[in-house]
Amino acid sequence: MLLEVLVALALGVLCGIITGLVPGIHVNLVSVLLISFSAVLLTYTSPIVLAVFIISLAITHTFLDAIPSIYLGAPTDAQALNVLPGHRLLLQGLGHNAITYTVIGALGSLLLSLILFPVFILTMDTISPLVNQLIGYLLIAIMAYMIFKEKKWLQCLVVFSLSGALGLLVFSIPNLEQPLFPLLSGLFGLSILIESLRQKSVIPKQKSAPLSISKKNLVKSVSAASGMGFIAAFLPGFGSGQAAIIATNAVGDIGDEGFLTLVGGLNTASMAISIAAAYVLQKARNGAIVAVHELMGGVSFKEMILFMGVALVAGGIASLLTIYLSKIFAKYIVKVNYTKLLSGIIIFITLLTLYFDGFIGFTILLTATAIGLVTTAFGIGKNHLMGCLILPVILYFVL
Repeated sequence: MLLEVLVALALGVLCGIITGLVPGIHVNLVSVLLISFSAVLLTYTSPIVLAVFIISLAITHTFLDAIPSIYLGAPTDAQALNVLPGHRLLLQGLGHNAITYTVIGALGSLLLSLILFPVFILTMDTISPLVNQLIGYLLIAIMAYMIFKEKKWLQCLVVFSLSGALGLLVFSIPNLEQPLFPLLSGLFGLSILIESLRQKSVIPKQKSAPLSISKKNLVKSVSAASGMGFIAAFLPGFGSGQAAIIATNAVGDIGDEGFLTLVGGLNTASMAISIAAAYVLQKARNGAIVAVHELMGGVSFKEMILFMGVALVAGGIASLLTIYLSKIFAKYIVKVNYTKLLSGIIIFITLLTLYFDGFIGFTILLTATAIGLVTTAFGIGKNHLMGCLILPVILYFVL
């Protein structure tokens, strides 16, 4: 059994590299495929081995998905808010540093989450119903504060409403294979890439520079990521994007470095703590853990301990892989024509959208890109575009 577990862990890490680096291939997609073929696979192996594969895949993905988000501008829901600060550092020659901050956040939050596992297990059952009642109203208060504190509050409200309406529309369309891909790629990816093309931006030679995040901001970022990851782990429909909005408002100004660390840690913490949620609540709130729960028929204490160990080992390997692959990206991205690279990425995202969801997906991509460009023209922060995820969640909890 030990050998099978180690092989499953290694294969999960390898698959996590692919899902993390290739835009549009999500952990949930692989998990669904695995469940679809589980009847065949279980004739050769056991449910616990398949579960180890899924968990190592999911944890690895949360480290690697920062690379396409920052270097290529193709974000997932977990990395959407990282695109702009990451792109800023990339254009300063500090792209590798940007990735390093996300790795620090991911590994730090994973370690802190595992240390606090006993606390999460003891409190989750009690806190879950209370947070369910309050989270919608808390999000309303936070978004109202974020919008009306701005000088251009009317423009912020318009952008939040437009992106929120688009999010509601997208989530109401049945049978979309990858609804988040064109939505987030348009709002946060293509709009930034098109603006870079318009400004004829050039990626400078990427340099080696010391990390500049302070110990205070590091502690605040990792703590906030672990805390909000705890909340996101057991709330339906409440993901890392929404958690990032609350966390960043809670910790205040932590700079681009702290922000990248925080967002880098959120999804990893949420994924790890979801293991505790599967054990305590016997419910799963994200695709990977849903697949594990379905395969196992529930998670026992012994299995939870095993999965924690798998998450820790996978996270350690993934952190080293991410740093290594980031250095390769940083080395070669400056050797290509940036204008052609941006054009190629735009075409690639468009073709992927057409492949997944055809004309409807393409329409979503165009609409989302237009809203993203309007946000740039208004001169306001792209964090207000998170309305695409936050407004549906608010309505889910309030109505």
